[in-house]
Amino acid sequence: MASASAATFTVGTTTSLAQRGSSLPQSKSFAMRFNSKNHLKNFCGLKATSSVRCESELSFTGKETTAVLHASFASKAQKEGHDNQYHLQPQASFKVAVLGAAGGIGQSLALLIKMSPLVSDLHLYDIANVKGVAADLSHCNTPSKVKDFTGASELGNCLKDVDVVVIPAGVPRKPGMTRDDLFNINAGIVRDLVTAVADNCPGAFIHIISNPVNSTVPIAAEILKQKGVYDPKKLFGVTTLDVVRANTFVAQKKNLKLIDVDVPVVGGHAGITILPLLSKTRPLVSFSDEEIEQLTVRIQNAGTEVVEAKAGAGSATLSMAYAAARFVESSLRALDGDGDVYECSFVQSDLTDLPFFASRVKLGRNGVEALIPSDLQGLTKYEQKALEALKPELKASIEKGIAFAQKQAVAA
Repeated sequence: MASASAATFTVGTTTSLAQRGSSLPQSKSFAMRFNSKNHLKNFCGLKATSSVRCESELSFTGKETTAVLHASFASKAQKEGHDNQYHLQPQASFKVAVLGAAGGIGQSLALLIKMSPLVSDLHLYDIANVKGVAADLSHCNTPSKVKDFTGASELGNCLKDVDVVVIPAGVPRKPGMTRDDLFNINAGIVRDLVTAVADNCPGAFIHIISNPVNSTVPIAAEILKQKGVYDPKKLFGVTTLDVVRANTFVAQKKNLKLIDVDVPVVGGHAGITILPLLSKTRPLVSFSDEEIEQLTVRIQNAGTEVVEAKAGAGSATLSMAYAAARFVESSLRALDGDGDVYECSFVQSDLTDLPFFASRVKLGRNGVEALIPSDLQGLTKYEQKALEALKPELKASIEKGIAFAQKQAVAA
């Protein structure tokens, strides 16, 4: 094979760019192309002894953001007395823990997080089989150091001084199962893991992936309240996969460039509680009534689509890992001081009469800096009707989670 004159490394991150008249930023991804006159020499993860330039056409990131990143790295290099064509590298300074790292989502998610230039330490926890995952990942030549932790006795050490905790632990969906069928098992898992988080890193961002998210996030909130460390700004239900799917399906349906598409998804993270706001799609695009119905139903049932396609062999592990990694990267950028980070997430909210609700939020160093109400303004009749229809089911799921956690507290 001939030597390549350039190589591209893509990081699954997001950034915010207002485009085509959008009043809110879009989610983009980040890629770097390392160029050399002859071929790429001494490539070491995120650093190469050659010039660095960024190309938004290959990724989610726009030109403005990549220019800012490049300028930032160059400035740091110049201050340290280096030529800005060399050793341009983000500062890896955050610790991330993945709880359930040996599972279907956890392994892929851990790999994607290992690729992040912002992560200094990656802690992998599970009740079994995590040592091999950690050993495998530790061979990847990216900055983060990987450590494994097995069983409840090592969970506390896993969580010490962690900045972001991601919880994909639990059983996956199987054909015929609803997210509520998972409740009895996964509710207990989330309860125990969040209890450990409260005891060891109460100030961390907590990302809940374990389904049913509409119930497990309220469970986590109640556990944190019982421990006296609840910060609603730092507890997130990861609904990013709904946005990822909506963007993908709309781009396919309308033959749009995927990098340009952004569809906010609100409500919850199961069935009809997932409400893609197609009227808010950027770039502006028109849909027929039939297209709206088809797209909405497909986005709502996309998880089932994967479960059935895998025929009992698993659920949506790869796309979920990708979406979760995107949300992790957004959180790390916010923690690192980026003031323009937006994602959809299931959080404590006052945008509706429900205590928790998924909507677009602005992320900052302290977590949720602001809820974005504009997405819920000027809805179409179809969207308004769907919003009212999802509320009873979402309300019941939230109350189920709260009741579970309160019952556990009384029993204790």
